[in-house]
Amino acid sequence: MVAASISGLLVMTGMSPATAAQGASAASWARQMLRGMTLEQKVGQLFVADVWGRSANEVNPGNQAKYGVDTPAQVIEKYHPGGVIYFNNPTTDNVDDPVQVARLSNGLQRAALDSGAHLPLIISIDQEGGRVTRIGAPATEYPASMAVGAGRSATDANQLATVNGHELRAMGITQDFAPDADVNSNPLNPIIGSRSFSADPALAGRLVAAEIHGYQDSGPATHTVSSAAKHFPGHGDAATDSHTGLPVIGRTEQQWRDIDLPPFQAAIDAGIDVIMTAHITVPSLDPSGEPATLSKPIMTGILRDELHYDGVVVTDSLQMDGVRQLHPDAEIPVLALEAGVDQMLMPPDLGVAINGVLDAVHQGRLTEQRIDTSVRRILELKFKRGITARPLVNEAAVNREVGTPAHLAQLQAITDRTTTVLRNDAGLLPLKDPGGILVTGWDNPAYPGYPAEPVDTLAQALDGTAMPTGAAPTAGRIAEVTEAAKNASTVVVLTNGLRTNSAQRDLVGELLATGRPVVAVAVQEPYDPGYADAPTWVATYDWRDVTMRSLAKVLLGQLSPHGSLPVTIPTGDDPAKTLYPFGTGLTW
Repeated sequence: MVAASISGLLVMTGMSPATAAQGASAASWARQMLRGMTLEQKVGQLFVADVWGRSANEVNPGNQAKYGVDTPAQVIEKYHPGGVIYFNNPTTDNVDDPVQVARLSNGLQRAALDSGAHLPLIISIDQEGGRVTRIGAPATEYPASMAVGAGRSATDANQLATVNGHELRAMGITQDFAPDADVNSNPLNPIIGSRSFSADPALAGRLVAAEIHGYQDSGPATHTVSSAAKHFPGHGDAATDSHTGLPVIGRTEQQWRDIDLPPFQAAIDAGIDVIMTAHITVPSLDPSGEPATLSKPIMTGILRDELHYDGVVVTDSLQMDGVRQLHPDAEIPVLALEAGVDQMLMPPDLGVAINGVLDAVHQGRLTEQRIDTSVRRILELKFKRGITARPLVNEAAVNREVGTPAHLAQLQAITDRTTTVLRNDAGLLPLKDPGGILVTGWDNPAYPGYPAEPVDTLAQALDGTAMPTGAAPTAGRIAEVTEAAKNASTVVVLTNGLRTNSAQRDLVGELLATGRPVVAVAVQEPYDPGYADAPTWVATYDWRDVTMRSLAKVLLGQLSPHGSLPVTIPTGDDPAKTLYPFGTGLTW
């Protein structure tokens, strides 16, 4: 039984927040909740925490190190955050399989409902597709946004998000930090790349809107998830990774309006629930040097006042160096609130962050009314998305909802429309002699959360031989692969990051020197062809199993390629020299 609610009326009646929500509007319910919340409970709602472990009651040293408690549930009980975020990295490690994720979600929701303000959590994840996939098989996997951009279909984008959103909600996840609304106009961008739909603002905006409708509008609120467009005001022109530095975006204001703004405007027009900030500086929009996350001219002046956005604004992770270079950790949440942000994601020290906000209120720097404004938005989102009405999920139903044959077939068909053939000078494709194929090149390092082994998957689909080289092949491994290539009918070599990886460039060069037919495939960013002159080039935009199966069909002639480049590929590092223009895509 959920503890008595926080407002005076609900304390007397003993109703839960879910019961109180029946028949209420989001605004009236949020006001009712706010009246009974303490300042500490309100401030807790402003934060999204990362927790360690695969169950609510799992004892994990990560929780003790960061929070001074043992289990994820105890983190919730101690700090009463408004939300949590799941990861599958080697440390946080919240993901095993869909049923386990649903059980974790229910455990955390029970901890939230039984403590603090007795309010359910927003449970978030970064499930963008492609390389940013936190929950893989047996959940339905899907391609990177840039692959969807190559497919050009808003219907496919909508259906992809619909499937993903419904599966996430079945696991108790109520918010997806997707889609990426950045316009990847800089081929040297080290962090966005294929996470973006396109370098074309109009195409990116059309697909952003389609995915938002799929996530948010494809069924009852209790079966959909909040979508979050990121990273405002636009991370696509960055030449620095904001995880490790503070990028400076040199666009003029008019260039920003022409290039970066349209997808975010499309997101707002589509009714986006959440917008995520970028830890970047844009001097033309705010010359102060502050990252956009902490910029009042950007977050309030543009996003709130000019674009009239009144939904939730959440920061990108506050553990990233891009937001920590200028201010101490206790100051950053205060500055974010002053700028117009509502919710702070993953502060390095949650206690320090909460106390920083409380101190700012007690000192008169922040008013409680300002806190209430952000908490209202967060509570209204919980109501609107059906989290208050149905905070728990049916664990027994997960396997009937996630990774179903229909979902898998639907996403395979969508992915089949994304493979892009850039060059086929010798008419090698489709392969005339499918026997004796050697598949080699880039393969994932052993890393939890990135279990796909694209060389093996593709070799199996082609009935060929797999000789993966890893991300940085040694001279010895290159020699072994080159020798094997001499006896192959065709060599398919996967590449990922040729610009900065001389060993991979050497591998491609040695394979071409054998004189055997070579098909080079850029399996993440499509810019690799600018760094190796192979007569046959294909781009897939990601390397997940579903994508490798589509690639195999194209190579074997079972499927005609339909993808068209959603970006321009330059020759090497010179953006003035176009190698493959926007829209390139051969077919047969």
